[in-house]
Amino acid sequence: MLSAPYITLPTVIAGAAVIFLFALALYPSSLLQWFKRKRYQYEVTFSLYMLSPTEKFIFNSILFLFLSMVSIAVALYLPRHVKIIAHRAYYYVSGDLLKNGTTSGVLDTTGAGFLTPTAVAEVAGSA
Repeated sequence: MLSAPYITLPTVIAGAAVIFLFALALYPSSLLQWFKRKRYQYEVTFSLYMLSPTEKFIFNSILFLFLSMVSIAVALYLPRHVKIIAHRAYYYVSGDLLKNGTTSGVLDTTGAGFLTPTAVAEVAGSA
């Protein structure tokens, strides 16, 4: 007995790639014109059209490295920062610490940069 074939993610991606390449083969001029227009807008916006190829390479390399570092920093540190801000907002609105004491740094009495269970108890007045 034959089982029904499963459609997997690689199959879907390969099919989408084939469809994209087929569309690119049918309409190459419009897509290429769009890319050329975007490249022209980029060069005019940053005044790269008046630079030599070496200067363009240096500028594009520095811009790429800067944007890469910013995107990595956002991916690594933004979720934690948003979590800390949300905890602080909760503390300011409710006047109460969260159950696990994660309003780190809001009422830091230890100087260690985070609240310990004893510091939470001291702040709450139950020590």
